[in-house]
Amino acid sequence: MPSPSHLPLTLGELRNSTLFSEARLKSRSVKEEMRENLIARLRTKGNLFPGIVGYQDTVVPQIVNAVLSRQNFILLGLRGQAKSRILRALTAILDDKLPYIAGCEIRDNPYRPLCRRCRDLLDDRGDDVSIAYLSREDRYIEKLATPDVTVADLVGDLDPIKAARGGQDLSNELTMHYGLLPRANRGIFAINELPDLAGKIQVALFNIMQEGDVQIKGYPVRLELDLALVFSANPEDYTARGKIVTPLKDRIGSEIRTHYPETIDEGIAITTQEAWTDRGAGRVEIPVYVREIVEQIAFSARQDKKVDKRSGVSQRLPISTMELVVSNAERRAILHGETLVVPRVSDLYAALPGITGKIELEYEGELLGADTLVRELIRIAVSTFYDKYFSTINTQQIEQWFNLGGTVKIDDEQSSADTLIELAQIQGLFEKLSAVSVKLSDTPARVVSAAEFLLEGMYARKKLSRSEERGFSAQEKTPRRAERTDMEPTTEEGQQKRFRRGGLN
Repeated sequence: MPSPSHLPLTLGELRNSTLFSEARLKSRSVKEEMRENLIARLRTKGNLFPGIVGYQDTVVPQIVNAVLSRQNFILLGLRGQAKSRILRALTAILDDKLPYIAGCEIRDNPYRPLCRRCRDLLDDRGDDVSIAYLSREDRYIEKLATPDVTVADLVGDLDPIKAARGGQDLSNELTMHYGLLPRANRGIFAINELPDLAGKIQVALFNIMQEGDVQIKGYPVRLELDLALVFSANPEDYTARGKIVTPLKDRIGSEIRTHYPETIDEGIAITTQEAWTDRGAGRVEIPVYVREIVEQIAFSARQDKKVDKRSGVSQRLPISTMELVVSNAERRAILHGETLVVPRVSDLYAALPGITGKIELEYEGELLGADTLVRELIRIAVSTFYDKYFSTINTQQIEQWFNLGGTVKIDDEQSSADTLIELAQIQGLFEKLSAVSVKLSDTPARVVSAAEFLLEGMYARKKLSRSEERGFSAQEKTPRRAERTDMEPTTEEGQQKRFRRGGLN
């Protein structure tokens, strides 16, 4: 695309330019433009939505089909499923530059002007009419649906102040105040959280969805707008706050359902991309097992019956958690003058505020308490990846050391060097860290992080105990039930006695 200084600046120059065909500008709609550009991308096998992870085989093909069909569509999914990001990424399949009549509020096509001002301007100045250009980003208009949105906001209204200033009669088209839909002309108009829009306001979208025009109150004028309309909605909204009225839903071409990451690796890729972990000062090194545990917390929460499934567990949970985990490790490194920042499993407990605020609990979960539930989710996540790395490792020597009375209290505020001295007491501990590719000759921060992961995993698998006062210690043995002997009574009376003292289930 030529530089702005080489673009046609008047209608006459535009007519003589080879950059923008008059016939093409007259006939090609924005949906046809998106279709053509998408086909070109598909042929080059380019990435259609950079930064969108996990939708390549599910959501993306459905969006492609909708665009190829020149349909309006809606993305339906729970919170934190990248719906808004996908809608905004649609600008990538628009032309780089699009000419319009300079100063026009509704970005009129120079060859097919809609508004009275532009028609009068063409009659008056002809080929000397100034031309301006819209970038891709200029052609995307987004509105968050809220209960206070009015028809005037979306479509427009008459403007008595404009009429008074211009000395115009109120019936004159020049007194129109254009809403968001006309101002999005020749572009993409997105409405987020569509069910939150009042039913009577949704009715105002009927004409633009089907006939492609809008009528502003009080004017017998239909504006035939050129728009691609896209929406997002949360299934919870259908019952909690509102609904999409049936005639509007019927006019939406495709309903495309989004979803959360289907694998831990997909979740890690998203969190790595979105979480702010590159802190500049100091070197941050996040162990793979920490990334996996953080992601598993979200996966476990989505499966837990005590967490409200209708609200979902947003992908923002692992993103926020990862940022807080790194921040706690960074704070520790700053306090002790360490140059390498390596998060530990214990840093997850410092990230509780980033987790509890992102889950909605069922009644059973409310009784248990958010903090208690989250600690249990962390234990499950640690246990899951302890099994992945240490399932074949014999930890009897470590358990024996604790059984002989050994205890180790690890404070997440301790320096890596001091913590390493504490951990060195545990016989056989460091030898087992090869399972996570760590050895004693590594930096203290790496060794401590890996060792703590092993101990936390043994605690999660109930091989060790842990308390705030004592730290890690031997697992408390529960007394075994006395087994029944042949001397125990077998009569009905004897069976009842055994039942009362817990001998029978």
